[in-house]
Amino acid sequence: MTTQQNLVVGESRRPTLSKDGRTILVHIPITLRHQGGRKQVVTPADATPWIPRAARIDSTLVKAVVRAHRWRDMLESGRYDTVREMAKAESINESYLSRVLRLTLLAPAIIQAILAGHQSMDLELDDLLGPMSLDWIQQNAQFTAKQGSDHNHSKRQSPPSIPTDLLC
Repeated sequence: MTTQQNLVVGESRRPTLSKDGRTILVHIPITLRHQGGRKQVVTPADATPWIPRAARIDSTLVKAVVRAHRWRDMLESGRYDTVREMAKAESINESYLSRVLRLTLLAPAIIQAILAGHQSMDLELDDLLGPMSLDWIQQNAQFTAKQGSDHNHSKRQSPPSIPTDLLC
């Protein structure tokens, strides 16, 4: 799991001129977000982003989704009769395998967003492996509601995670 630190800097104010009239002081509200050894500037939630957010494909999420579907196919094809048998053959924990298998129940819009790199900036595998609704609309709300909420004891802000054209 990655640890994240945020630095939130001030509120937006009008530029001010110094007393000598040679310097203009400009206040720009930004959030600096540290994740995985990288620093990222995040615009305030109510502001228009300076540039469109580039796709950020999270290989951990992609691998987990692919593994889930691969394991489901192995069970459905009869290659393994039980999750226990497959976990033993794959040399992984049975509980972990069961939690990852639940990713096959994710809404298609969430899967598409993960594969395209348009998922919420703070969505992590632990979030997907936790309790989730089977209703796709509720899943979308659950995994996009994290934006701006207090998750892992830090304030985070990010642009909308799943483009509306991907919603069913």
